[in-house]
Amino acid sequence: MTTQPTITPAIKADIISESMPYIRRFHGKTVVVKYGGNAMTDENLQKSFAHDVVLLKLIGLNPIVVHGGGPQIDSALKRLGKEGNFIQGMRVTDQETMEVVEWVLGGQVQQDIVMMINQAGGKAIGLTGKDGGMIQARKKLMPNKENPNEPLDIGFVGEITTVDPSVVKALVEDQFIPVISPVGFNYEEGSAYNINADLVAGKIAEVLMAEKLLLMTNIPGVLDKEGKLLRRLSTRTIDELFADGTITGGMMPKISSALEAARSGVHSVHIVDGRVPHCLLLEILTDDGVGTMITA
Repeated sequence: MTTQPTITPAIKADIISESMPYIRRFHGKTVVVKYGGNAMTDENLQKSFAHDVVLLKLIGLNPIVVHGGGPQIDSALKRLGKEGNFIQGMRVTDQETMEVVEWVLGGQVQQDIVMMINQAGGKAIGLTGKDGGMIQARKKLMPNKENPNEPLDIGFVGEITTVDPSVVKALVEDQFIPVISPVGFNYEEGSAYNINADLVAGKIAEVLMAEKLLLMTNIPGVLDKEGKLLRRLSTRTIDELFADGTITGGMMPKISSALEAARSGVHSVHIVDGRVPHCLLLEILTDDGVGTMITA
């Protein structure tokens, strides 16, 4: 049995003192958090995340949560006898899969997150891209390496055309914490679209000119080819990591979102390890942090 090290009152005071400059600097600023990975499935990490979000709100920041739900979608699909397939990190989404995605993200997962934050003392409200016409989308076609002239159609997977943040701003001003499911809508077609949650978080951060965008992952951050954590990156360095194949697979949408957000006015983007308890507080309010910070 392991025991937690004893932290003296003096050390606790030092920790609080270290956070003060960051609290002052970020007071009133918007922080967009993409919530996903192990932090969504481990009970202790769930509580840690909810407490972090509520504390950020209490000390004067404006947290906005955009969540994923890949494991929950896979579980629901398996109960229907369907297997999840991915191309270039994007889920192939037929009509039946899209119905499952809407039910899981906009229902089960979203409401669990809202309840957790409210139980921790916050005031959370769930939204999808349909609410207030927030996220409008169109079909996303993926590049075809074998035949560049014939892009790949992966079904009801969308790319964002416009974001109207009016409903989010109204909720934030009224001291609520928005919890957003990454489902967009096309009014002309009457179709819903599954959108990668990292991309939604990045676009919302851009539109709101957020101070920070934090993308929670199941790895320590951006790693080099030797597996070493890269603590701070520029947008130029990331272009080089794409070119030499260091960033591939499921990390591509995440890093692409981070890159675009940093270039579009978000002050800093953070790839943080969601397996670390209180990773949000550690990354935002301490000197060392727990991930990779990307700046333009």
